[in-house]
Amino acid sequence: MGRPKPITFKSHKMKPEEKLTSVEMGKLWATFMGNSMAKCILTYFLHHVEDKEIKALLQKALHLSEEFLGTIEDIFTKDEFPIPQGFSEKDINLGAPRLFQDEFYVHYLKYTSKAGMSIYNVAVPLVYRKDVKEFFTHCMKETMSLIDQTKEMLMKKGLIIKPPLIPTPEKVEFVHKDFLNGFFGHVRPMHALEIAHFYDNIENNVTSKALILAFAQVVKDEQIRKLFERGKTFTTTDIENYMQKLHDENLPSPAFLDHLVTTSAFSPFSDRLMLYHKMDMFMMKIRSFGNSVAVNGRRDIGQVYTKSLMKIYLFVEDATKIMIEKGWMEQPPQAVKRGK
Repeated sequence: MGRPKPITFKSHKMKPEEKLTSVEMGKLWATFMGNSMAKCILTYFLHHVEDKEIKALLQKALHLSEEFLGTIEDIFTKDEFPIPQGFSEKDINLGAPRLFQDEFYVHYLKYTSKAGMSIYNVAVPLVYRKDVKEFFTHCMKETMSLIDQTKEMLMKKGLIIKPPLIPTPEKVEFVHKDFLNGFFGHVRPMHALEIAHFYDNIENNVTSKALILAFAQVVKDEQIRKLFERGKTFTTTDIENYMQKLHDENLPSPAFLDHLVTTSAFSPFSDRLMLYHKMDMFMMKIRSFGNSVAVNGRRDIGQVYTKSLMKIYLFVEDATKIMIEKGWMEQPPQAVKRGK
């Protein structure tokens, strides 16, 4: 798998004086922060990876992160927008022992690629400046390609099962009044969209749980370690609840990945990077659950997601408070303060 050719975008605008909109600033800023973090993590992964195919996949992901960062820096520089600090070589320790087995890296790439897509697919319909629109379109295209290669690798190496199979409908039908039932009366089987989101949430959460397990194992700050332990505990409960819903329908679910975390107690990352990463991953869960609730019809399933959302929201809030207290949280672009 060769190094992808870098793509350059001219900062041409629809009008010479055209400025970045709030959406363009926000999405470029978020993309920069995420990819500066990804660059650190992927550099560490590449330091230990042994499987040649997985190494090539990691190299592609790292090259994309570096390319995305370079393009954003160019846009920001031309617009006299301050380059975010993000994360750097100061946030990684390449001398730390291996913390994950090679197989985990493939699951991680799929999870974080989906997180990137959640930024890009919201940005594309909302950005207007030509260079920014072309950039996010390119991000989507390249990230989709990376996801395809990651899925092929997962299947080739037998690291994941495909989503559950259900019967093809024999005819078009309309729902009955018991469609919303979940606790009482006749409870219908889950429909395809409900199954799809349970599968997706389990897949995301088993990767998230393995990562927070590893971070809790190596983090230096005791307050952050306790927060990670709390996140690990309720993530385990959530996964078990989602799995049970699929098992109740006699459907399979993705497996835990905890065995892919080593016993190393030496941290390869700064506490700041790990806390920001988990805060970001849990915020992605909130977005994912929002999509899940939107297509759900059964009250019992809605309750499962509601309970999860509250615990995740409180985790993100507490993580944010720690980031602020320690002076670690960069300020996203904001509107002008007017009046009192």
